[in-house]
Amino acid sequence: MSLLDNVKNEMTGLEELIAKIPGYKGYKEKEQRREADKLLREHIANRMRTVKTQLDALQTDLISAGKFGLLDEAGSAATQIQTFIDRVRTAPYGYGGLFDAVRVKEDDLDRVYEFDHTLVDYADRIEGAIARAREGVEGEDARSLVLIIRDLGREANTTFDQRADVLRGTAQ
Repeated sequence: MSLLDNVKNEMTGLEELIAKIPGYKGYKEKEQRREADKLLREHIANRMRTVKTQLDALQTDLISAGKFGLLDEAGSAATQIQTFIDRVRTAPYGYGGLFDAVRVKEDDLDRVYEFDHTLVDYADRIEGAIARAREGVEGEDARSLVLIIRDLGREANTTFDQRADVLRGTAQ
């Protein structure tokens, strides 16, 4: 069951009655999507905070292993991930209110929700890459493993840019 379904199932009897008023249903569905979007983005930000903590541990591992030359790349990865966390936490919800300059269409809301699911996948992918890098910190491929983490952080930010384009109505 998706977060949107969970939010819909939380409707009270009064809300269900009011939802039968013509024109209100679409408005309420947008509100529910907005709430689901907020919950999902909070989840993504929390997951990425955990990932960031793991990346901090990788940086400590690099220092312990004497891989000082990789600290710049690891620092760049940390910056990418922290930027991503900050953007996810502070982005506008997937909804355009009554008086917003840009109104978000219902199809676009679905696209935003799909982007958010993709962003959850980035947390899993980056976490896996960090685990591999920590296991291989002593090996010759430590640099390539750290660069993968950095690149995944960049990809996550680019995907988030695409999400923002949908909300602004500028997506192609």
